[in-house]
Amino acid sequence: MSKLAVIFPGIGYGKDKPLLYYAARMARREFGYDVVSVEYSRMPRGIKEDPARMREAVEQALSDAGDCLSGVDVGAYDGLLFISKSLGTIVAAITAQNLPVACEHIFFTPMLEAFDFAADASGIAFHGTEDPWTDTEELIERCEEKDIPLYLFEDADHSLEVGDVEEDLRILKRVIKKTRKKIRKGADDE
Repeated sequence: MSKLAVIFPGIGYGKDKPLLYYAARMARREFGYDVVSVEYSRMPRGIKEDPARMREAVEQALSDAGDCLSGVDVGAYDGLLFISKSLGTIVAAITAQNLPVACEHIFFTPMLEAFDFAADASGIAFHGTEDPWTDTEELIERCEEKDIPLYLFEDADHSLEVGDVEEDLRILKRVIKKTRKKIRKGADDE
């Protein structure tokens, strides 16, 4: 059984940051996934309060994801997992819509717009209640509508951190434990 995991980073949160690094490493080493990481080219700055720049960033990231995946025969895989962070959650959800195979998602600090495209019950999500990019109550509603389990971390920011190293590591450990369970379930479904 061949499985593929695709990493969709955020703009300022690359594949080498803890959430994505450990999720990718776990998918590859523990569950035998091939892993491909999307690399973004130039991204506009100041996207948070500027919808036009946000659209530009999503379009650029979609183009970069398309370029990255153009040489990958995703239909040849028995399992497909998208691991995404922030803006990457939008890109992952849109990309999944255009694929000939079903896809599971792990959404780290998702943007609300991702749920405009995410299929029902297609994954899990993690969010910090002090994340300035996404309204917690609205995210709870969107996840409930899509039947996507949402794990909330009190006082955590957009990186799922609270500012205390020991507590940040405890949060990371809890996130990775839930992520492992999701990847294992996806690997067992094959």
